[in-house]
Amino acid sequence: MNAIRFHETGGPEVLRLETLPDPEPGPGQVVVQVAAAGVNFIDTYHRSGAYPLELPTGLGLEGGGTVLAVGPGASGFAVGDRVAWADARGSYAERLALPVDRVVAVPEGVSLEDAASVMLQGMTAHYLAHTTWPLAPGDTALVYAAAGGVGRLLVQMAKERGARVLACTSTAEKEAEVRALGADEVIRYRDVDIVEEVRRLTDGRGVDVAYDSVGKDTFDASLASLRPRGMLVLYGQASGPVPPVDPQRLNRGGSLFLTRPSLGHYSATPEELRARAGEVLAGVGSGALDVRIHHRYPLADVAGAHADLEGGGTMGKLLVVP
Repeated sequence: MNAIRFHETGGPEVLRLETLPDPEPGPGQVVVQVAAAGVNFIDTYHRSGAYPLELPTGLGLEGGGTVLAVGPGASGFAVGDRVAWADARGSYAERLALPVDRVVAVPEGVSLEDAASVMLQGMTAHYLAHTTWPLAPGDTALVYAAAGGVGRLLVQMAKERGARVLACTSTAEKEAEVRALGADEVIRYRDVDIVEEVRRLTDGRGVDVAYDSVGKDTFDASLASLRPRGMLVLYGQASGPVPPVDPQRLNRGGSLFLTRPSLGHYSATPEELRARAGEVLAGVGSGALDVRIHHRYPLADVAGAHADLEGGGTMGKLLVVP
């Protein structure tokens, strides 16, 4: 089979298309034929070395496909079942062996491409809106990268829960996109001072929660945009890691909360994984969640997918289609 691997960290050019033996299912595993794999910012962190891995290794965590083989002790799925996953490194490949307790069934009415598009980003948006800061009517949320993969799903979930959404984005095209998804206000961060605009839009109060996937470049503005006892949810670092923070800043800002969550801690058990994924996939199937696939790339052009994602010009999901 063909798969993407890298032997040293660096830019997209380090990614190689290699031929590997077809995987065999071990105990408690299934082997799937990958229909589509999602491209996510965490993949770029692995590739660059920001999140170190033992090399050489495969890349990609998320995908959807069809079960080809079932290993000993792997119950609950059969050959031919349609499944999806969010945390199996090596998903940029034609075939993949993965633990049966980390896959979920894809319901009828949801394509494998759409399932691959929402497993990681959709469940991330879900835990952000439902668990980390459970949004409620009357809450105001600041959402960065609102036209991106997680952002556009988070805007939709926030509106479904009755929150007011201030969406941060960069261009007129992206503004139109997030307004169509239900954003109440759009902050074109390149054109205005984010903090001043947030204060203006909230009559000086600040937001209840800031969902920040950008990191270094926006961290200070996010903290300054919170109301007293508000929460900064820092769930990414597209602009780079945030330098060390003096906890006294949280006190000076009004007894603020700061958290750095990750999906793994919000889908730690098979039960939580399947419950969270089930709600997201049900939303896709019902049409409550609008999924936008920005572009599909063959395995041989994964480097192009990474370059496009890091370039900041994409809206919606990037998929690798073996």
